[in-house]
Amino acid sequence: MATNGFTDKVKITVKSGNGGDGMNSFKAYKGKPACGPDGGDGGDGGDVIFVGDKDMHDLLSFRYTAKYFAGNGERGGSNQCTGKRGTDMVIKVPCGTLIRDMDTGKVITDVYEDGETHVLLKGGKGGKGNLRFTTARRHAPDFAQKGHETQPHVLILEMKVIADVGLVGFPNVGKSTLLSKISAARPKIADYHFTTLSPNLGVVRYYDESFIAADIPGLIEGAAGGAGLGHAFLRHIERTRMLCHVVDISGVEGRDPLQDFETINRELKAYSEKLAALPMLVALNKCDIAGAEENIKKFRRKYGKKYEIFELCALKGQGAEALIAQLAEKLKALPPAARIPADEFAFEEADNTQFEIFLDENGCYVVVGGLVDMLCRNVVLNNPESMNYFQRVLKLRGVFKELEKMGCKAGDTVIVGDVEFEYV
Repeated sequence: MATNGFTDKVKITVKSGNGGDGMNSFKAYKGKPACGPDGGDGGDGGDVIFVGDKDMHDLLSFRYTAKYFAGNGERGGSNQCTGKRGTDMVIKVPCGTLIRDMDTGKVITDVYEDGETHVLLKGGKGGKGNLRFTTARRHAPDFAQKGHETQPHVLILEMKVIADVGLVGFPNVGKSTLLSKISAARPKIADYHFTTLSPNLGVVRYYDESFIAADIPGLIEGAAGGAGLGHAFLRHIERTRMLCHVVDISGVEGRDPLQDFETINRELKAYSEKLAALPMLVALNKCDIAGAEENIKKFRRKYGKKYEIFELCALKGQGAEALIAQLAEKLKALPPAARIPADEFAFEEADNTQFEIFLDENGCYVVVGGLVDMLCRNVVLNNPESMNYFQRVLKLRGVFKELEKMGCKAGDTVIVGDVEFEYV
């Protein structure tokens, strides 16, 4: 989601590097053309790594680059040289970024702290060189293994601001002004609705205590259903430890302050019961404007026993000190902001024992699945030893038995990966 240059939700494609192929090579000296195998292994592919970065404040950079692919491993060399490992793809994200799988919507991880590192995808393993296939009975294997090919994955990055106190309320009630008075933050302030189009963070200091306050863009009726800025910014108060509800008690815009207060509370509850249950202080702003006094009395009569209420004039900074003191005191008793737990999730890997067989339009029996992918990596078509291995695996894994169950008979065509042969 992008608003006025601020981006807090993006879709990207990531892929770890393929493993490099193993080398099929033999030592050769003058007068001795073949002195034994010496092919090295292929290098492993690079990993995809996410790192939390406190200096990033949104996901804007991901709007211009949507694909992040790690480097492939290099092919093995002769003289037992292993191929170079692929370059890792290191992706920096703001602290508080959730990484979700696009297909399932499940949370893979929560990049919560500065410098926190998550290896999301491991690179493909490099293939073995022909030297690795020597045995007591096989002295000169003339084949090597291909590197493992990795698959791309589509992810959703979703930023959720990490703050101790969330300032909520209707547009233009003075949240940004209040934040500018209680912290060093300098948000854009003007006398019209939706001046704030992205969350603003400020560090509030009170003697030896300090906490982070977030000015959340103004909510309106229907926000939980997506009206106005809706879900786009309600997600940013999901992590806060408590709320400070700012109310324009003057009523100068023709709205009823009590009704505004109830409307916002309904929206919070509609979006999340957990959010609505957070501890809340109420800041009645613009108390110096004529007509505010009567509204203050009404508000205190109705809500004075349920909420702690503070009267202030944010523009002049009046009353802010008492509010800060109480916020700091309340936060001492509250647990720290929690990391969002990851779901049970693992990227699907091909099962090397699994296979399926189907008949194509030409009447050929086609074998597909993880077993076939594994064989394609390990089999060299023009090598008799490698083809013997290929036949043995098909027999041991029950492929031939399954073909016969499906009615395959001598002379029928069977296709396994790149190999096509007549069934005998």
